[in-house]
Amino acid sequence: MRTLPPFPDLRAFLAWLAGQGDLAAIPDPVALRHRMTAVHARVLAAGGPVLRFDAPVRADGGVSAVPVITNLFGTRARVAAGLGLAPEGIPALGEFLAALRAPVPVEGMRDALGRWPMLKAALATRPKVVPRAPVQEEATPDLSFLPVPTHWPGDGGPLITWPVVVTRPRDSTAEAVARYNLGVYRAQVPGPDRLILRWLAHRGGAAHHRTWDRAGEPMPVAVVLGADPALLLSAALPLPETVSEMTFSGVLRGSRTRLVPARTVPLLVPADAEIVVEGWVHPGDTAPEGPFGDHTGYYNAVEPFPVMRVSAVTHRRDPLYLSTYTGRPPDEPSVIGEVFNDLALPLIRQQIPEVRDLWLPPAGCSYRIAVVAIDKRYPGQARRVMMALWGMLPQFSYTKMVVVVDGDVNPRDWDDIAWALATRMDPARDVMLIDRTPMDYLDFASPLEGLAGKIGIDATVKIGAETAREWGQVMALDPADAGFAADLVARRLPGLGG
Repeated sequence: MRTLPPFPDLRAFLAWLAGQGDLAAIPDPVALRHRMTAVHARVLAAGGPVLRFDAPVRADGGVSAVPVITNLFGTRARVAAGLGLAPEGIPALGEFLAALRAPVPVEGMRDALGRWPMLKAALATRPKVVPRAPVQEEATPDLSFLPVPTHWPGDGGPLITWPVVVTRPRDSTAEAVARYNLGVYRAQVPGPDRLILRWLAHRGGAAHHRTWDRAGEPMPVAVVLGADPALLLSAALPLPETVSEMTFSGVLRGSRTRLVPARTVPLLVPADAEIVVEGWVHPGDTAPEGPFGDHTGYYNAVEPFPVMRVSAVTHRRDPLYLSTYTGRPPDEPSVIGEVFNDLALPLIRQQIPEVRDLWLPPAGCSYRIAVVAIDKRYPGQARRVMMALWGMLPQFSYTKMVVVVDGDVNPRDWDDIAWALATRMDPARDVMLIDRTPMDYLDFASPLEGLAGKIGIDATVKIGAETAREWGQVMALDPADAGFAADLVARRLPGLGG
C-alpha cells in the first residue's frame, strides 16, 4: 500500500520531510516552560512545518543538549506521509482496515492474486528480534536529561505527550508480541525516577494492568519516545482488538518491526526508537496526576493514576525528543483525528451502507459531534443511522450529537449544515434525546461523571409517514447553464478562481 519511501525510524522521516522543505530548525533559545508550546501552537495554526528546537531552555536556565521535535503531524499531508501514503491514498488504507475487521471471502485464484498486496502486507507484520539496537547505544539511570516541556500555565508540571507505552498481560511471555498493547498515554514527570501513567479504564494498558494487579505482582512497562511514524500512528489507530499495534506497524512501514530485549524488564522494545524508559508498576502504587490542559480546551481534574518506577533509560548517542501539546483544536491530535475520520469511513459504510459521508468536526473535540450524509430511502432511516452509529464503535459512544443530512448536503460545510437544519428540521418532531448514556468523564457538561445525554437531529427531507405536507422543491441551475458560467468566469474573470 505504501507509495512513499520507507521510514525505518524517526530520523528517516525527518530527513524526508526536510527534503520536502517541511522541517524548520529553531536555533534560538526557547523555554520548555510554556514558550515552546506557544511557538508550536502558532506554527500549527498556520499550517507550518515540523519544528526542531535546538536550544531548549530548562526551568533552571540551562540549555538541554537534546533537541526537541514538535508539530510532526501538524498537517493532514504529514499524517498521510507518516502512514506511507499521499493524502489520496487514505481511502485505500481505510478499505484495508475495514477488511481486517470483517474479511470478505476469497473467490477463486484470480481474487486471491488480486489481494496479494494485502497478503504481503500482512506477512510484513511479523516482527524481527535483533541482538543489538541503536536505542541501546547508551544508558542513563534516570529521566533528568530529558527536555520535557510544561505546556500550559495551569499544568501540574512537565508532561510527556508522545509516549508509546508498551504493556502485555500477565499470562503472556515477553516473546508473545501479538499480545502486546501499544497506547499513547500521557505521562507526568513528578521526579527523575518516576512517571505517572494516565491510562483510562477502557484502554488496553489499563486492562493489562488489572491482570498483574489482581495477582499482586509488579507489571513491566516500557515507554518509547521518538518511535518511527508507523509505530506512532499504529499506537493511535482504532485497530480491532485482535490486531496488535506492534505487529500492524509493519503493514504501514512496509517492513518488519525490529525489536530488541529491554535491559531491565521482560519486554521487547522497538530497536530503532530514540529513547526507551523501562520500569515497573507495583500493585496499588498510585499518585495524583494533573491538572493538565486537554483536547477539550479545559484542564483535567487531579486524579490518582499508576506510578511507574524507572529501572533504566536507554537511548541513542545523540537522541531526539519528540513532543506535542493537547488543547482546544487545532492541535496535533485533532489533525490526526481528521485523517482517522476518513480511514473509518469504509468500515462505517460496511456496517451502515446508506452512509455517503461522515464528518467529525475538529472543533467538536474530534468525536463529540458527528454530521452524517445518507442516501435516504424510507421514513425513520435517519434515526436508525443515529442509533447504529452510537452502537457501532466504542469511539461513537462518546459522540453526544449526531446530525443526519441528505446526500445533496455537504456534511463538511457548516453553511450547508446550517441550511439543512434551518429548512429540513422541526425541533418538536426531528430531535431525539437519550438520557444516561456512556460519556467521556472529561466532559464537564455531563450532569453525572461518565454518564450524559445524547441528541440526534434529523435534518433530512421528510418522506412518507414523516410528514403530512408536500415538500418544497430545491432550487438549482441547469448543469449546462452552470457549466457555461464556470467557463465564462474562468476566461474573463480569472481572479475569481472560476
